[in-house]
Amino acid sequence: MKGESVILVLPLPPRVLSPNSPHATIGGRFKKASATRRYRRLAKEAVECERIETAPWNKVLVTPTYYHARKGRRDDDNFIRLLKAAYDGIVDAGLVPDDDSEHMRKMFPTFEIDCENPRVELAVVRLA
Repeated sequence: MKGESVILVLPLPPRVLSPNSPHATIGGRFKKASATRRYRRLAKEAVECERIETAPWNKVLVTPTYYHARKGRRDDDNFIRLLKAAYDGIVDAGLVPDDDSEHMRKMFPTFEIDCENPRVELAVVRLA
């Protein structure tokens, strides 16, 4: 049904997933690959825990909200790219067929402060 929604709660993505993180060494590439697999799996498990009976959804709108422990300057572009593994995990769980623009509209993130529980929340709304 159009208008269905779910909020997926994930830990903040590891810094190694940042496009600004150096990966020039073999060890750096392995570290990034491992972190990507782990974060992708966390997103998949978050979807599976919701037990969405109407899945798969053909088209969704995803709005990320980052909750950081302290205030700071944030670069939207970097924080968008940090979630690539999470979007792949949503696809892996079978919620949407693909994370391309035909199936998943990704909004710019918003930033909030939560000193007690830093996290990222992905609000996923079914469009079709």
